[in-house]
Amino acid sequence: MRHTSTDPRVPRRQGGTDRDRRPQPVLHPRPSPARIARARLALVACIVLWVLYLATVVVALSRGGALVDAEQLVTTTVFLVSVTFLTLSACMYLLARSGALPRLAAHRRVRRIDLDEHFCGREPRLTALLPSRSEDPALVRMGLWSVALQEFPRLNVVLLLDDDVDPVGEAARLDLEGCRALTDELTSALLPVFTRVDAAAARAREGSLSSAEVTELAMREHAACAQWLRAQADAAPTRTHVEVFFAEEVLRRLADDLDATAAALREAADNGAAPLERERALQVLERLVRVFRVEASTFERRRYASLSHAANKAMNLNSYLGLIGGRYRETVIAGQLVLEDAGDGPADLEVAACDFVLTLDADSMLLPGYCAHLVHLLEQPENARIAVAQTPYSAYRGAPTRLERLAGATTDLQHIVHQGLTAFDATFWVGANAVLRWEAVQQLRRVSVDDGIPVVRFISDRTAIEDTESSIDLAAHGWSLVNYPERLSYSATPPDFGTLVIQRRRWADGGLLILPRLRALIQQRRREGRPLTLAERLLRTNYLGSVAWVTLGLFAVLTLYPMNGQLVTLLLLLIAVPYFAEMASDLHALGYRRRDVVAIYGLNLLLLPVNLAGSIGSVAQALSGRKARFARTPKVAARTRVPALYLTAPLVVAAAAAAIGVRAAYVDAWGTTVFAAFTTLSIVWALLRLVGVRNAVSDLWFAWMDWIWVAPPAQTPAASVTAERWTAVLDDGPRELAGAAS
Repeated sequence: MRHTSTDPRVPRRQGGTDRDRRPQPVLHPRPSPARIARARLALVACIVLWVLYLATVVVALSRGGALVDAEQLVTTTVFLVSVTFLTLSACMYLLARSGALPRLAAHRRVRRIDLDEHFCGREPRLTALLPSRSEDPALVRMGLWSVALQEFPRLNVVLLLDDDVDPVGEAARLDLEGCRALTDELTSALLPVFTRVDAAAARAREGSLSSAEVTELAMREHAACAQWLRAQADAAPTRTHVEVFFAEEVLRRLADDLDATAAALREAADNGAAPLERERALQVLERLVRVFRVEASTFERRRYASLSHAANKAMNLNSYLGLIGGRYRETVIAGQLVLEDAGDGPADLEVAACDFVLTLDADSMLLPGYCAHLVHLLEQPENARIAVAQTPYSAYRGAPTRLERLAGATTDLQHIVHQGLTAFDATFWVGANAVLRWEAVQQLRRVSVDDGIPVVRFISDRTAIEDTESSIDLAAHGWSLVNYPERLSYSATPPDFGTLVIQRRRWADGGLLILPRLRALIQQRRREGRPLTLAERLLRTNYLGSVAWVTLGLFAVLTLYPMNGQLVTLLLLLIAVPYFAEMASDLHALGYRRRDVVAIYGLNLLLLPVNLAGSIGSVAQALSGRKARFARTPKVAARTRVPALYLTAPLVVAAAAAAIGVRAAYVDAWGTTVFAAFTTLSIVWALLRLVGVRNAVSDLWFAWMDWIWVAPPAQTPAASVTAERWTAVLDDGPRELAGAAS
């Protein structure tokens, strides 16, 4: 029996959430021709309605006295520009899904026999990297196991711990020790199973067994492995919907797959069917070797002074990528541990070479078959110039909070959008999971000196969205990226608004900085005689810049009142109908409710100041040249406090919209009145239902207390010059020494 928990750290389930924790199917339901046609018509309709609206505006402006002063001219211009950019982003969503639906309709899953034959006798090497910093060991364990159980000939799993080597606090120390023990635990658990199936495969390879005996051996081993996996699933905790996913969709799904194979082999033997060819039976048995063969280790870059300690995921990955294929010895220099090239001598650390690199966030999981399907795709001759293959992650179902459910819905909508980006060759790497071709990654290698330390970079760390900028780098080197049209990866969604604020602000910071790189790519491709298509240019530009201009555009549309509300007409409101209608259709197809589109609109209004802050951060970085601080999304059971700005700003927008609505009602501008009233109600609903009155008041109170409370300044002890530091005094002087000490 599966055990549940009354652990108070597990969030209490709110009303209006989904209790069904079953994920969406791996294969998308095949879109009908009618749905594909409607998707294309929706794009055309949105463009036509925008053109008609502009025509009515021209007529309105041509009337005498329409623009009575400079203020009206400015507000009208800003309003129309904002409407145009909002329409552009809506059209890009419709364009992307018009490309996604035909891809999903045409996709066929690779047959099991094709995968077996592809990897038979071949052993490509894959290094799986899981960057982790201050993570819950329980979360990291599930991610590690989901990778370790991937079917692959030679798989090396490395947990990249980025915690402080000597953490402050008992809880942090226990979490670090728990994470350090995970790879040893994983190896000790899988090694006996691998030893058994490898011995069985070795017996079959010897040639002394007949076809029937190899088939019987394969059947028994598949059944035994399935039973072992089910035992692991029974022992796994199922307190949260994420833990349920791991037990059911990682462990039991693989067990069901192996059981189905065993049953098919048993049925063929019992029914006296034509005996399975010995070669095919051996292929089936070899699959178990690929599933349970894994090498797992842990690497902590902060132990070594010779590696970058920059606090971001990109440099955590870069530090290990720079070591791949080398042999190193640990040496103490000036009291600090460093890694040096060992050459042909003894080595303390050997980092295996590889053909492919898998990156996976520690809070993400892969379904069985992820690596086999994506590497099979990459190794097809026609895909030799594809650098990255990925399945944009989906959200775990059965979220206990309304906000997590809605945020998960936006994640699942983006999965469709990313499939459409691939249709127009505008794919961006989504860093939560991906398989990278090592040959392509090596072309991004560059070395710089930071604080006197040579630092190797493959993945750009200039912005907080390192995967997005690296996508442009790969495209500039002639590589392409692809989204595999299946759901094979899942990642956690923030459960509360405070956590969502941190995540979405990080996502909003950086896109504007990458736009010049996109412009350079467009010019480069034009010079090379391979210009980007219009659709690719528009989709890539929208991907990078839409957060900024949609945020500013919505602020303008919600707060400006040009021409006494005459510009907010029925035709303006109709422009958004194709966008919201198709989004509602997508939500329904994804298992959500159509009316969730209204709730998502309210959530997006709450996030307006968050996105604006991220965009301002990009501008500040462009002006100052100072990198933005990487803010990891908290993965803690306790609710994350919301900064006061992100609670008061939506209230200000709601108040402004309400004031405009009242003013418009007095002059019978009913279009503006309806729009303003709907906006006000959406913001208020989102605050009440997604944040909560008690949480909002609590966060505002603590923000007020933090503001008025002034902590006494810490007393800095005077620097003392010890005998061991006499050289520093002579060389630098006592004043400089005292400054360094403080």
